Amino acid sequence: MQQKKALVKFAPKGEDSFYDTVRQRVEDYFKTNNISKYANRAMMLKTIVMISLYFVPYLAVVTGLVATPLWLFYGAWILMGLGIVGIGTSVMHDSNHGSYSNKQYINGFLGSLLNILGGYSRNWRIQHNILHHTYTNLDGLDEDIEAGVLLRMSPHKPRHNFHRFQHVYAWFLYMLMNLFWVTVKDFRQLGRYDKEGLLKKEKVTLRQAVLELSLLKVIYVAYIIVLPLMFSGVAWYHVVLGFVGMHMMAGLGLACIFQPAHVMETSTYPEPTPARKVEDTWAVHQVLNTTNFAPDSSVTAWFIGGLNYQIEHHLFPQICHIHYPKIAPIVEKTAQEFNIPYNVQKTFAHALLEHRRMLKILGRTS
Repeated sequence: MQQKKALVKFAPKGEDSFYDTVRQRVEDYFKTNNISKYANRAMMLKTIVMISLYFVPYLAVVTGLVATPLWLFYGAWILMGLGIVGIGTSVMHDSNHGSYSNKQYINGFLGSLLNILGGYSRNWRIQHNILHHTYTNLDGLDEDIEAGVLLRMSPHKPRHNFHRFQHVYAWFLYMLMNLFWVTVKDFRQLGRYDKEGLLKKEKVTLRQAVLELSLLKVIYVAYIIVLPLMFSGVAWYHVVLGFVGMHMMAGLGLACIFQPAHVMETSTYPEPTPARKVEDTWAVHQVLNTTNFAPDSSVTAWFIGGLNYQIEHHLFPQICHIHYPKIAPIVEKTAQEFNIPYNVQKTFAHALLEHRRMLKILGRTS
């Protein structure tokens, strides 16, 4: 895999390219309106809301305020699951892209919220910023379409008979995604990223990363499970079930946001040539393999960190998502001028249905 990552190249963009044009127009928008590309007051307020959505229910659990009735106890864990989604898409995501603030220490602090939620920000930056954003939908390179043998998310993956039903059972596997992440995935990734030379980009050795990750996992288990076991006032199995329910909610929510953006019938899934080259330029490739949804829903955009504008995010990850609704018309118009398909699903529900349809196609067509 290391060789593939090192050798795949996109076509040169040339002069007067789509990317140069759209980038200049977006820059002109910010200059003309004297607007910062980073977070504004509305974004800062949202940050407080999202962090509160996770930590307020947690405090209620750990202090025993919601011990009875049990539906309040479980409801608090479900709210925490929504808080994970909110922090992950609206706060941590921008911060780890460096688009929340022009001050690196602020990005670093808010980006490290992922560590508190059970993940590992170093791994996330490698998987998401480097691999997914560079090699979107390229088989063997984009880990976001690597779902093991049970799910076939690329037409270049082997197809098994049980994939005929993946459009039915995928949603349950999505629920387990976060549980796998906080228990096993991070440790597996570290070994792989070290072999591929990707840990060097984070300026850390494998030994340092393993020690850091292990400490973070111990701290996570201590505050999210041990403290509720000691002080919540409910039986241990309710705490365990609440923890599982929280991550099932978060896993399903995050998958429903990210998967319809790329695993769609409109995506091209190009296969590099024998010389390890991709026919399109990087920017065109991003647009062709990405789908927006619910552009008219400000509520959707607010809660999921503007990730319904995935095309804009993939072209401009260094811009805070709070600005995506304003720059989306610029990107769409420019894409049309260059005869590049700009894929949009009208609503969130339409996007999920089309993603389900694509899973069905991938499961039944070689």
